Amino acid sequence: MVIPFDNTMALAALASVIPLIIIYLLRPKPVQLSIPSLMFLMQVEKQKKRFSSIRKFLKDPLFLIQLLVLILLSTAAAAPFYTSQEELSDEHTVIVIDASASMQAGNRFDDATRLAEGYLSKKNSIILAKSSPEIVVENTDSSQASDALENIEPSDTIADISGAMSEGMRLLSQRGGTMVVLSDFASWEGEDPVSTKQLAQSYGIDTAFVDVGSAVGNVGIIDGWIGIEDGNYVYTCVVKNYNDFTERVDVEIENPAGSVKRSLNVGPSDTAQFRVNPLSSGVTSISIADEDNLPADNNAYVVIPTQSDTKTLFVSDEGKLPSKIALSTLAFVDISTAEGIPSFTDDYRIMVIGLKNRSLASNEVERLDSFLNNGGRVVVIASQMLAGGNATDQFQSMLPVIPGDVAETQNILGIDLEVVQSSSLTDDVKFNEIAMYKYLNATPRNDATVLVATEQGDPLLAHWSVGDGTLVYFGFNDELGEPWNNFHNLPEYPVLWARLTAWLGGSGDISDYNLETGDVTSLAREMTVQTPTGTITTQKVLFEQVGTYNIGGRTVAVNLYSDRESDTTRQGSEVMERVSDQNRDSPDIVRQDSYEAKNYLDNYLIILAILLAILEILIIRNRGEL
Repeated sequence: MVIPFDNTMALAALASVIPLIIIYLLRPKPVQLSIPSLMFLMQVEKQKKRFSSIRKFLKDPLFLIQLLVLILLSTAAAAPFYTSQEELSDEHTVIVIDASASMQAGNRFDDATRLAEGYLSKKNSIILAKSSPEIVVENTDSSQASDALENIEPSDTIADISGAMSEGMRLLSQRGGTMVVLSDFASWEGEDPVSTKQLAQSYGIDTAFVDVGSAVGNVGIIDGWIGIEDGNYVYTCVVKNYNDFTERVDVEIENPAGSVKRSLNVGPSDTAQFRVNPLSSGVTSISIADEDNLPADNNAYVVIPTQSDTKTLFVSDEGKLPSKIALSTLAFVDISTAEGIPSFTDDYRIMVIGLKNRSLASNEVERLDSFLNNGGRVVVIASQMLAGGNATDQFQSMLPVIPGDVAETQNILGIDLEVVQSSSLTDDVKFNEIAMYKYLNATPRNDATVLVATEQGDPLLAHWSVGDGTLVYFGFNDELGEPWNNFHNLPEYPVLWARLTAWLGGSGDISDYNLETGDVTSLAREMTVQTPTGTITTQKVLFEQVGTYNIGGRTVAVNLYSDRESDTTRQGSEVMERVSDQNRDSPDIVRQDSYEAKNYLDNYLIILAILLAILEILIIRNRGEL
């Protein structure tokens, strides 16, 4: 019988017996003498052999013991094992409980935890099915599992039931057992739980689905989005009535500017929209006044970050430009204008260069360079004045692109544009609708980030770092006399400027402050996070609750926004019917009744080596050498 090893490389340690043999060969042979006088001692010294013979030390018990110890330890390090077929056990039960938002309706979650008590066995593991599986307890007795069931609560997320089942299959993969899934089976994300159930059963894991809860009515906020209108943020909210009768829905809106109440008449299985215009900086909460069966979708939150340091200087020799108009309509931008770069720029956070008839003078370039190196943010709009030969070498070296000559296309539809790198700045901007007639032939620099370019690769929106600051190349010239493009006529034009200004001002995109449950954010370091229900210290934030989170002084709004999760009239009958059909169509599922277990021998070898070492000590002591 050949014994396999998990770590065959460790067998190289068997070479350690070679130094042991050499040591015994080099050791002088001991001689027993009767010494009548010193004279005879001198004669014996001349006759004494210098080295031990191989035959002699092979009979030495200490050598044999040390040799065996080295062989045993080297073999143990290689992890020898033998395999055996063991029967699958039914003593381990994995209980998967749907902890999604819809389980808050009625008594669904309470019913699930109560029913779970009846499935507890000798060993138990409990997994909550959320957007990511959460193992509550693992391999515990029934008493500890029962205590755990009393302390769990549902989340405000959409559950990945199949993902939680896969985690349960992992826990049962070695020795087998039973898995029980308790859910309303109203909705889920990820794989179909019925398919995962069939897979689990094929692996020898008995899997049972338990449908909990009954259909109840509900009115909830199922969607919401933020737009920009006339330079102000506007929030659109969608409310849906899942009852079979018309519902009068009273909505309360609160923000730092005050509170407003609205009433909506929403027909059966119908939706209604309303807008909050304008949105104030800070947190705006929207609440359905009447309590119902599902609290998670009765509230929505919107965060508009406070722009405390976005004083902007617009430098231009033209009186009326679309870029200047777009910036001046933004409520969070404090804009000033100048025909040149002033000597004192410390009051400004952002500077926009929109010169059309002249280039920057040398002293202005030096001021701009100082502004950037001190952490300033600059946007340079493309124009003829950036073309080769018109701008100074020092100014061109500051740009994230190397500008060339002005290119012009004869195509009446303009040249095609493409998003090179997806970004929150460019999301939902329809660059394919921009007719680009003129642009600067340009080459991006090595360290530049290009977001948008022509189909030939000429960058149109790019940025890079200069000192402690950031410089953005905005390749969409906005001259009105002979326009280079039609971008300024599209509704996305002020949106892009609003996003760009918010990003340069340090607040990021507005979507970074308004998330949905189930989203995850990784932090640069471990931080204290204020959640809607308490405080945690973590480096990875999983947004599981509707409400506001405070992360390092930044407030983030989190909402459910799920039509399927809010539909509490849905039941698990469709899933249970498919399970019955599956069992009827596949009555003879081939299940494993045993598993191949590895039985490792390394511990036994180590124990034997220790016993031999003790025997060696006893022999040395008996010889009087200890």
